[in-house]
Amino acid sequence: MTVACVAATAVGGGALLMTDNNASASRESAPRQATAQGAMTINCPDISVRLSNVPQPARPTVDNELAQLDSQVADAYGQLATGSAQADSNWVRTRVLDPLSSQRRRTLDRIAAEIDRVSSRPEGLGSLASCTVKRDATTAAAAAPAAGSGTAAPSAPAPGASVPPAAGGQAQAGPQRSDFVDIRNVRPNVAKPRVQGNASRGTFTSRCGRNENKHFNPDNVIVAPGVSNGAHHMHDYVGNLETDAFSTNDDLAAAGTTCTNGDRSTHYWPVLRLRNGKNEADANLPGGGQDGNVGRILQPASVQLTFRGSPVSKVTAMPKFLRIITGDAKAFTNGTANANASWSCTGFENRQLKDKYPLCPRGSKVVRTFAFQSCWDGTNADSANHRTHVAFARPNGACPQGFRAIPQLVQRITYQISPGSVFAVDSFPEQLHKPLTDHSDFINVMSSSQTRNAVNCINTGRRCG
Repeated sequence: MTVACVAATAVGGGALLMTDNNASASRESAPRQATAQGAMTINCPDISVRLSNVPQPARPTVDNELAQLDSQVADAYGQLATGSAQADSNWVRTRVLDPLSSQRRRTLDRIAAEIDRVSSRPEGLGSLASCTVKRDATTAAAAAPAAGSGTAAPSAPAPGASVPPAAGGQAQAGPQRSDFVDIRNVRPNVAKPRVQGNASRGTFTSRCGRNENKHFNPDNVIVAPGVSNGAHHMHDYVGNLETDAFSTNDDLAAAGTTCTNGDRSTHYWPVLRLRNGKNEADANLPGGGQDGNVGRILQPASVQLTFRGSPVSKVTAMPKFLRIITGDAKAFTNGTANANASWSCTGFENRQLKDKYPLCPRGSKVVRTFAFQSCWDGTNADSANHRTHVAFARPNGACPQGFRAIPQLVQRITYQISPGSVFAVDSFPEQLHKPLTDHSDFINVMSSSQTRNAVNCINTGRRCG
């Protein structure tokens, strides 16, 4: 069962982030319905096109109201699950959609009134309260096929199979058999821009471990500051030891770090889980089993954090506390425009996948790569949607007009996963653990000397770190 609605967070610089679709639900019973009769998706209008700015004085109240939108959709998600036996169109309308729309309308009215208190009232928010439901009869799959040794491609998993049960016996929605592909059946697809004479050819590496200290939480301090379980899925953290929803810039600057060079930057991404029917410690907790994320959390076999240069120019320093999100946690319902995680296997990394999990031959590790935006607007450490202050370089490697090249962060994470094992990335419940919803977050907390050293190494063609 899938719920897609409107989630939003006001952050940084007086701007308002409104992300379409998918405020997530925290109901253990919700995934049970998904297996019983297919997924349901509640689609709500995209508010982001209507609200582009929240004045600073209004932001705390607006933040609280936007958090209510998540709670309302969570309740609707749970209501759908409890009505599995009678969920015809009339029941869905009267018991789920109508109450949800009424709640949303009141919340949107309060948001408009709060903004009106200090600025111009946004018009038309009430018209965005109503949502619709679509049923998806796709069956969840149990085991992905393993790419074993030899030359024969593995067979597909049996149609109609189900994933191992989680706590309480309920099956979980996703991953599906169509979410996996044998990497050997993927053609090489990696193209690199031509390096020009003024290129910055060096690299700077921070070694920050593999989260051996088990720093996990379901928060997202960039997208949902001050909101506990703002991500509704568990994050792996390396680097800064204090990162959670309530971390301020001062907190991050004073914290310890797992990085051997003292870099206090924070890196976090959704955990990858082995879907083997065994429970993790968070089986009944927010971000874990309560949000449909089940199975044993896999510790990476390796984590490489590398900053690299531009193929066409020198790079300039990133500002301290620069925030970058790459990928889209809600790409299953938002669409693939911002999907950016790449999946592959060691020995096959010239073949990158966006919307499939790779099935790796025996002896090959699963590789998960995040190549972050490498162009900055030169002014802002964040933006309303956490995207427009940074940009990807064009195919030729040059930054768009108005942007300057900065060191490009590339996070490369590998996992030792036995052939035949089912795995999936944590996700919002309604995102069904799709690989294209994978994403990663970065906050730059390097000292001034570290930043200068990184830029100098990259621009002079050295390998440092």
